[in-house]
Amino acid sequence: MSDDETKEEIELDLSSSDVVTKYKSAAEIVNRALQLVVSKCKPKAKIVDICEKGDAFIREQAGSMYKNVKKKIERGVAFPTCISVNNTVCHFSPMGSDETVLEENDVVKIDMGCHIDGFIAVVAHTHVLHEGPVGGRAADVIAAANTAAEVALRLVRPGKKNKDVTEAIQKVAAGYDCKVVEGVLSHQLKQFVIDGNKVILSVGNPETRVDDAEFEENEVYSVDIVMSTGDGKPKLLDEKQTTIYKRAVDKNYHLKMKASRFIFSEISQKFPIMPFTARALEEKRARLGLVECVNHDLLQPYPVLHEKPGDLVAHIKFTVLLMPNGPDRITSHTLQQLQPTKGIDNDPEIKAWLALGLKTKKKGGGKKKKGKKSENLTEAEPMEEETVNGAAAQE
Repeated sequence: MSDDETKEEIELDLSSSDVVTKYKSAAEIVNRALQLVVSKCKPKAKIVDICEKGDAFIREQAGSMYKNVKKKIERGVAFPTCISVNNTVCHFSPMGSDETVLEENDVVKIDMGCHIDGFIAVVAHTHVLHEGPVGGRAADVIAAANTAAEVALRLVRPGKKNKDVTEAIQKVAAGYDCKVVEGVLSHQLKQFVIDGNKVILSVGNPETRVDDAEFEENEVYSVDIVMSTGDGKPKLLDEKQTTIYKRAVDKNYHLKMKASRFIFSEISQKFPIMPFTARALEEKRARLGLVECVNHDLLQPYPVLHEKPGDLVAHIKFTVLLMPNGPDRITSHTLQQLQPTKGIDNDPEIKAWLALGLKTKKKGGGKKKKGKKSENLTEAEPMEEETVNGAAAQE
């Protein structure tokens, strides 16, 4: 559906129905891609093969949209498929030659994104390779991430501030005896901007400070929650594991090496704005050329970070549209049944946050079903997934 294609100068936001449609189309694709990837996560499956399938699905599905419009519309992968296991925090999307496979009982974090015309929908989900309900510390850390996501969904709304969300996420983590992973930021999303200036800090520390910000109607956010059973201070163990980069559009430098110039020219052509995986480049040349590009800040790396062996990390990320009638979560996936050993049943403040309705009352009486459902959240953690997906499926 080719709409007004002349609205170049105005910054497009959710007040345009065409923009809402594009966000929701990207979300529908990434939700289905996530479903596909979860179905491929089996013991002995090679991680790189699953990552490839996720990216190929997004490219194919996005590529079939808006084919017949006059003006060419960019669309495709907004964030490459990553599969990070157990104590690996995020961004593991290995090169083609990597032989790493999944194993029974692995705690698997899947992270991916799609965009249509630069309108981005991202999602992350945690899945355990295990039949039946998930128990023990794996259940605790996933329940912590999911409950924090549910609370954040209710607090990322016009009039609230980013620090309100930061404080709430930390309170939820403490209830499950988990730690919020340091350095994780939730960003405002704009057209072709995956890391907008308005951010939510997951956990405050002296090195990481962000400006206070208030949420406003018609904004879009990627809410990113990462919890750990460890100390929440992950480390970079091996720079060679880093394969995801983003072009730093404001930086310039005359590269000395021929391999670097070749790779950088390929990146500028194929991936001028969105993050990409080095897997999409010729492997030997990429290894050589990327180092100089990163050293001179032409590329922003997404490092693969690790907690200590034996620690478990859970990741939940969703995209939310701040619509006039309330927050609309457009990306999600159903959780496995969880049987956590800890919980937030006795915390009245968290229970009050979870009981907040997601729809804003409008004149003429808006429907308000979700508040009731959410009260059950604290009784039994597995109920949370219904609310999550109910919220995503509504509109």
